[in-house]
Amino acid sequence: MRLSPVLLAFALASPLAAQKAPRPVTAPPKDLDAYVEQVMKEFGVPGLALAVVKDGKVVVAKGYGVRHLGEPAKVDAQTQFGIASNTKVFTAVALGTLVEQGKLEWDKPVIDYLPWFAMYDPFVTRELTIRDLLVHRSGFGLGAGDLLWWPASTYDRKEISRRLRYIKPATSFRSAYAYDNVLYSVAGEVIETVSGRTWEDYVQQEILAKVGMTHSGVRHSDAGNGGNVAATHAKVEGVLKPVAPMVSDNTNPAGGINAGAEDMARWLLVMADSGKLADGSRLYSPRTARQLWSIVTPLGTGSAPPHLAPLSRNFRGYGLGLFLQDYRGVMVATHTGGLPGYVSEVTTVPSARLGVAVLTNAESGEAFAAITWRIVDHFLGAKPFDWLGGFKRQRAIGDSMLAEQRKAAAASRNASSKPSLPLAKYAGTYRDAWYGDVEILDEGGKLAIRFTKTPSLIGDLEHWQYDTFIARWRDRDLRADAYVTFQLAPDGTVDQVKLAPESSEVDFSFDFQDLLLEPVH
Repeated sequence: MRLSPVLLAFALASPLAAQKAPRPVTAPPKDLDAYVEQVMKEFGVPGLALAVVKDGKVVVAKGYGVRHLGEPAKVDAQTQFGIASNTKVFTAVALGTLVEQGKLEWDKPVIDYLPWFAMYDPFVTRELTIRDLLVHRSGFGLGAGDLLWWPASTYDRKEISRRLRYIKPATSFRSAYAYDNVLYSVAGEVIETVSGRTWEDYVQQEILAKVGMTHSGVRHSDAGNGGNVAATHAKVEGVLKPVAPMVSDNTNPAGGINAGAEDMARWLLVMADSGKLADGSRLYSPRTARQLWSIVTPLGTGSAPPHLAPLSRNFRGYGLGLFLQDYRGVMVATHTGGLPGYVSEVTTVPSARLGVAVLTNAESGEAFAAITWRIVDHFLGAKPFDWLGGFKRQRAIGDSMLAEQRKAAAASRNASSKPSLPLAKYAGTYRDAWYGDVEILDEGGKLAIRFTKTPSLIGDLEHWQYDTFIARWRDRDLRADAYVTFQLAPDGTVDQVKLAPESSEVDFSFDFQDLLLEPVH
């Protein structure tokens, strides 16, 4: 309703209006510690780091639980966790600082800086810009190319970037969203070329050091160096246990930073205040902040299920290293991160100068989400919502869906079928254009599979049906078994081999479905 100037002045001056104005919330929820511990218990999280900032001040920066399941060492405010893809906005900020220095332009082609770089389509090679590296609209499919580095491979970062030219697009250029990691590695190459420093050195010196993140690192490998570092945990075949961390530095620009609660609080202060540092100077300008917070790639919107109703969205999209969406009438910038044994969520509400970071040493997205949205609601003055109950319900739905998938796969199997060929006839070396060589081995009358550039991807092939086998990886912590299907030529020899994840539970970075293996003669 539009008020007349007289009525508006009266409303602003009225004691009643002043009494109804909500007081700003500056303290955390009184039951926060108990709530966090309840969430951790419900979702099987051994240790957690929490940072909350509001109006330029640190409200919470502390640890909960233990670093390693079954051991007494506690998580404290400096315990490091892998923040995984929450690293991506650091890479975006690094590029933004180089733009401010006049060394880059957001909308210039990548090949202006990396003449050797190429995509599958020559048109895309010519048109792909620095901005395009960050916004998941290149035409790649979901997670395309991740097998070049995940699990740890023997390829280096430059070779990973060089091999992207062999990955066929899944969609046309800039027409669809599909999350990728590999183009952030290319962004790291751009940073090295124009700054004369590696991504690691540039981010450490020009971002972490200036923010005051003195207990953080920029390498995946830091997770395996001991010290005050949270161990990684996951459920393997239904049992929560320690698992090996990701320690390959091939894709640090996409996910390599390790940090704790204190340092994430310092980062949140900068993010929530448009790049302003504690001493009043700037890490980046408000103009760069607007770039980070502007949607480039639109995403779908719609209603959330009733048990998560407040997450219904009117707009959602991807900016530069951040998801952007509305939440209870305000814009929220958020991102999640996932690595073996680490998952996290980092969220800022710029209009409220609010930031929340939840880092865990297990793999429960429900845990970090239940904590994040409870805290955001508190500081926005929203009506309380049962986030713990909602995400328990969401987990139950997910578990049920996986059970139904497995049941349907078993029901469709013809267990009495036989392979078309003697097993030895399937053995040989097969090559994919972008990955390289994969070997099918005849090991005393049984088949095995070995990815030649990925030491941990060696497994036994169990017959499933017809000419399809299942690769059971010997490293069971991978949790990524895959169907392997041989297609025969008219003369009865193997013509090509295709792979696919065994279930939707397999992490999308195991992009087996993108491989097309052909015999090497």
